[in-house]
Parts: sequence; C-alpha cells; structure tokens
Amino acid sequence: MSIQKTDMIYLRVTPQERKRIEEKMAELGIHNMSAYIRKMALDGLCICLDLKDIRSLTEQVARCGNNLNQYAKRANENGSIYAADIMDLQEQFQEILDTERSIFLKLAALK
Repeated sequence: MSIQKTDMIYLRVTPQERKRIEEKMAELGIHNMSAYIRKMALDGLCICLDLKDIRSLTEQVARCGNNLNQYAKRANENGSIYAADIMDLQEQFQEILDTERSIFLKLAALK
C-alpha cells in the first residue's frame, strides 16, 4: 500500500546551494532530489553503505561451509579427518572473524 504524497513544500535556493545539494547527492549515489531533501528534512541524515565487505564476508562463509561439508563427507566415508583440514578450516574461520571485526569497526565509526 503506497501513501499518496499530496502536500507540497517549495524551497528556494541559490545556484551555489543547489550545486552543493547535487554534489552531496552524487556522493551518496542518490538521483532523486525530492527523496534526498525529504530524507534530510525528516531525519537529517543520509548514509550510503559500501557493501563490498559484506559480500566478501558472505563469500568467505560460503567457502568455509563448502569445505566443512567436504570434510564431513570425507569423515563419514573414511571415519577420520586430516589435521591439515581442521587447521585450514580454523584459518578460514579466523579470516571471517577478522572481516567481521573490520565491518563492525567501520559501522561504529559512522556518525
């Protein structure tokens, strides 16, 4: 269900102010000026998140899960697992923890 926006607010700005607004929108990757101004007026804040780190973390988790499944299959077939496989899995898990920590530090720094 979409809420109809029927009230209008007119805003006059100087050419320099408009340029600055457009530059800020470009920094955030926002193309709709109305949406940007409404968001800033209501919340005073627009945040553009770079989600490359999240994608990387997701890939690392998937890779770790795939390896774990392979190790479990091997253990079920042979009744044992190699110590090197466990070490590899621990290293992958530590990479995931490091990436996660980095992401949380970046998010905590947002103001």
